[in-house]
Amino acid sequence: MGKKSRVKTQKSGSGANTVVSPKEMMNLISELLQKCSSAAPSGGKEWEEYIQIRGLVEKIRKKQKGLSTVFDGSREDYFPDLMCWAQENGASCDGFTVTDFGTEGYGLRATRDIKAEELFLWIPRKMLMTVESAQNSLLGPLYGQDRIMQAMGNVTLALHLLCERASPSSFWLPYIRSLPQEYDTPLYYQQDDVQLLLGTQAVQDVLSQYKNTARQYAYFYKLVQTHPAASKLPLKDSFTFDDYRWAVSSVMTRQNQIPTEDGSRVTLALIPLWDMCNHTNGLITTGYNLEDDRCECVALQDYKENEQIYIFYGTRSNAEFVIHNGFFFQDNAHDRVKIKLGVSKSERLYAMKAEVLARAGIPASCVFALHCNEPPISAQLLAFLRVFCMTEEELKDYLLGDGAINKIFTLGNSEFPVSWENEIKLWTFLENRAALLLKTYKTTSEDDRSFLEKPDLSLHSRLAVQLRLAEKEILEKVSASGRDKRLHFQKKLEEGAPLPHFEESDIALLENNDTDAKLPIILRKMEEVEEGDGLQVEEPLLNGEKVSFGTEKIQQVSRDVASERMGQTQAPELSANRTEDIPKENSE
Repeated sequence: MGKKSRVKTQKSGSGANTVVSPKEMMNLISELLQKCSSAAPSGGKEWEEYIQIRGLVEKIRKKQKGLSTVFDGSREDYFPDLMCWAQENGASCDGFTVTDFGTEGYGLRATRDIKAEELFLWIPRKMLMTVESAQNSLLGPLYGQDRIMQAMGNVTLALHLLCERASPSSFWLPYIRSLPQEYDTPLYYQQDDVQLLLGTQAVQDVLSQYKNTARQYAYFYKLVQTHPAASKLPLKDSFTFDDYRWAVSSVMTRQNQIPTEDGSRVTLALIPLWDMCNHTNGLITTGYNLEDDRCECVALQDYKENEQIYIFYGTRSNAEFVIHNGFFFQDNAHDRVKIKLGVSKSERLYAMKAEVLARAGIPASCVFALHCNEPPISAQLLAFLRVFCMTEEELKDYLLGDGAINKIFTLGNSEFPVSWENEIKLWTFLENRAALLLKTYKTTSEDDRSFLEKPDLSLHSRLAVQLRLAEKEILEKVSASGRDKRLHFQKKLEEGAPLPHFEESDIALLENNDTDAKLPIILRKMEEVEEGDGLQVEEPLLNGEKVSFGTEKIQQVSRDVASERMGQTQAPELSANRTEDIPKENSE
């Protein structure tokens, strides 16, 4: 089945055919670029800016109607071609097939029994779409001269995907035809859907994602039309906002890091067939085999014939799933919300608190996470709150007292309180802070649950409200946990219970215990860094402002380091960034 022909004109509201002049389009694109490249708005004006940017985008989309590249038939029609192409190029196709799983969308179904840890899927490098393959394509000349593409592999992949989609002879066409034609990322939300997220922690990332995508589109539209190195690109004839939104979402939901061919560094890649797997809780079971130069995936668990094969995408929050993958995972054991805390520089004890925190390897101001499970706070946040609530005498004790250096090791350990009074203070603070954050929402949890019962609720509205409710439920649990802890330590104080004493010999226990809460704070990376959206990179400036792809971070593979899984030398394990185009409650 071939592609539908491009249409160079579209009907206006009056029904007359209207040809959009290149000059008119370039003027709109320039206006969009200028608007998206202006300084960040002052507090409270982000929504107003979003509406203005969206208005310009919709005006451009209306004039580009009918110009996007699309394929005949449904996505499902191309799955047999995908499987044949994969088999012809050395991928494993034994033991599974692509199947529609209803609310979960398309996924892999086992066609035989598969044992846990059995290697059942491998994809050779030549099938992957990578930044390297982009450099070796028609995009190569432009890549070599554009610093944005050089700095941002995900943008390069998006443009690579679009160029290959427009080429009838592309090697990757069987893969590209199998991709969704639309996604459920917030880039596809109606304005009313986005409005449901106002007041949530996630809304800023959603608004930034839209602004960044619009800015990138405008920048590359102008670049493609004017740069000599882009003269042979198929995008020069037709490059719509809908095209770029599709490519951005395809990459954002699917990209992973693999090693380069020489193994010296990592690069971003799209991994055909493997990216059909849906998400469940578990461990990352995919790695890159450098010896055989291929991605390899072992089974997460035993699968019987006809059961769906799942993989674990990584320890992501539901905000990350909704914004970057386009689905909400109901049983997310790793869900969390952000909380920004800092010691005020105007506080009398600031210098002392900052010094104790520095010795523990914690900034005086930082974004932490509140978790959906017990304990709701990490060892790092516990240490911060203990220092935050210390009296002058307690601070002196941790700076100058006997065994001061060793005491630093106990700050993140729940078994060694600074004092009963300190514990009461920090849990009271956390209880009240969570309660205050709950008051900033425009609806209650009960309102959200009732809203979700509406039978005519759109998928995107449902995702927004599910995310909004999940944030509140975490804050409610944190507040309740803070109250319980406060009462517990008040009882200890009233009973005159002796404070547990830390002995120097306990350091060995702290260093070798597997429990996170008992590890010495200064010997571990900040959990909040490890649990972030991905690898932070220095981003180039575009009209004086940093350029980013959806968020301020590149979405990457797992935060795990190299493993020796399957007895072979491997690169970092892989975790999927993906979604499907079918409404889902679980994963996509």
